Amino acid sequence: MTQKNNHKLRIGIVGAGNIVRTRHLPALKKHPEVEIVAVSNSTYESSEKFCREHLPHATPIRNWPELIALPDLDIIWIGTPPYMHSAVTISALEAGKHVFCQARMSMDLAEAEEMLAASKRYPELVTMLCPPPFGIRADLLVKKILAENYIGRPHHVRLQSFTGNYLDPDAPAHWRQRIEISGLNTLTLGIYVEVLQRWLGDITGVFVRGKIIHPIRQGYEVIIPDLLTVLCSFENGAEGVLEFGGINAMTPSDRLEIYGNVGTLTYDFGSDVVQAGKLSDRALHLVDLPPELARDWRVEEDFLAAVKSKGRIRAHPNFEEGVRYMRVVQAAADSRARNEWVAIKK
Repeated sequence: MTQKNNHKLRIGIVGAGNIVRTRHLPALKKHPEVEIVAVSNSTYESSEKFCREHLPHATPIRNWPELIALPDLDIIWIGTPPYMHSAVTISALEAGKHVFCQARMSMDLAEAEEMLAASKRYPELVTMLCPPPFGIRADLLVKKILAENYIGRPHHVRLQSFTGNYLDPDAPAHWRQRIEISGLNTLTLGIYVEVLQRWLGDITGVFVRGKIIHPIRQGYEVIIPDLLTVLCSFENGAEGVLEFGGINAMTPSDRLEIYGNVGTLTYDFGSDVVQAGKLSDRALHLVDLPPELARDWRVEEDFLAAVKSKGRIRAHPNFEEGVRYMRVVQAAADSRARNEWVAIKK
């Protein structure tokens, strides 16, 4: 490997799957101050192939601990499924590296809390989780509408997130359906909990029902639900009904409805269209998204800016925010297992 260039941030990638290839890598390549110098994927052969096709000057590494041990790396970029997040993150921090970690944060709440504790032991190092793409575009607009009390006090929240990804009963289990790889993360639950808590505050309790429509997939027993229904309460007093499905045909775009005492706000996550209306209106109306409030995917830029700022800029979502949504993911699994309401304590 070449000697460290003090003018560049040197990155090692652990896990070079689809999201790294299609989202993170193109953005990172645009930054002249960044150099991706090493890649460790699931196999050495796949690491070699990735470097050959996308990063001819990078070095494929056989095992991720070998990559983390490289002395001249500044950043570890984790693109693996959740089962590796905790171990790789903690090892990277202990080796003095900044960490960008793909979502979902971890397998369960215990791992998330271990990751947060490790980040607090090394406050000089930047840690960031990949945010969900849903809701980024009009995030500031939604926050503005709610902050200005346009719909009054929210009291009822409805969310629907349906796909047909797992409709085929003869298809093999996707890695997201394998609990040993994905942990307690179920469908898009964690993604939308993160979005909702950003807009409405923490979820304080859940009652959850789930159903597995196709329990056996090519000999593998699936125990992660194909359908999930979540009743929840928010710290602002609102009640929520959140529905998730992976075996739904002819599905519409994911949709959120927030009902307040004087109006209603809706968000179409497929089009980023926001509509709102008050009691005196005849119907909901389209809310224009001003250019100054529109946000684009700037995940890589935000993380690199935080690293270069040496503590002046905080990266978001940080590990505290990750633990917040993992509390709900854990509570949802506990509620399903016990068939009871589970209060969520901070």
